[in-house]
Parts: sequence; C-alpha cells; structure tokens
Amino acid sequence: MITANGIEEIQALAGRDLGTSAWRSVTQELIDTFAEVSGDGQWIHTDPARAAAGPFGGTIAHGYMTLSWGIPMFAELLRVTGVGMALNYGLNKVRFPAPVPVGGRVRLHASVLEVTAVPRNGVQMVRAFTFELEGSQKPACVAESVTRYYS
Repeated sequence: MITANGIEEIQALAGRDLGTSAWRSVTQELIDTFAEVSGDGQWIHTDPARAAAGPFGGTIAHGYMTLSWGIPMFAELLRVTGVGMALNYGLNKVRFPAPVPVGGRVRLHASVLEVTAVPRNGVQMVRAFTFELEGSQKPACVAESVTRYYS
C-alpha cells in the first residue's frame, strides 16, 4: 500500500501505477443482496435455473456490483492522509467487457492518470480502474474514476 500525505504528495502520484488489490470472490449471495438493494432483479443475475440455459451458462454479477467494489479495493492500494475531505466526484468512461460468473474472482488494477488543481485548495485525481477477472483475457470492467481531495 502506498500512502500520500497531503495535497503535494497526491499531486506527485500522477502517472503512477498503484498495483493490484486482493482477489474478491463473487457469490450468489452477494449478487442477490446487490439485486435487492439496487432493485435490479433481472433473471440473469438472480435465477440460477433459468440462467443455466441462458447465454452465460449461469448467473452473472451485475456490472455495477463489480464497479461498486472500486472504492474498497482502491483503499487497499492507496491511503491518503493529511487532507480535510475526499469526495467521490464520479466516473468518466465505464465498460463491462466480460461477464463475471458466480464463483469468479475479481481484483482491481489501478493507476493514477492525472492530478489537477481544483478550486477551494483541492486536487482532482483521475484513476484508471481495470477489474481483472481471474482466468479471462478480457477484464470484467474498465473505468476512469474521479476523486477530489481538499485540504
């Protein structure tokens, strides 16, 4: 894990590869819980019997469930101290190239694309997130995540 203390050290991360998080397993229980809280109960996620005859041979994780793991997985890679507040500012590009089956494992590979100054004594960090799917040539998700840090 890398630690950045304060705005200047955050700025110094521009262009840096931060490595990969630990693997996280996808279970039907996690998918069902995400379906319940998100309201997305489509059968491809929640009905193992019907999904077995579907295009992926079984249930798959919601793309947004995988994406939601970005923040806790990123916390394994970078610890920021010496700031007053961090704000999840949003996402630029998001794609889901490969389905994540039940039993699959996902981890995050992250790098800092850029860090720019923003008003109110802050910086904006744009990060490249690649959610690797174990055993797959294609990633489960690729995204640009944007966070703002303020002193």
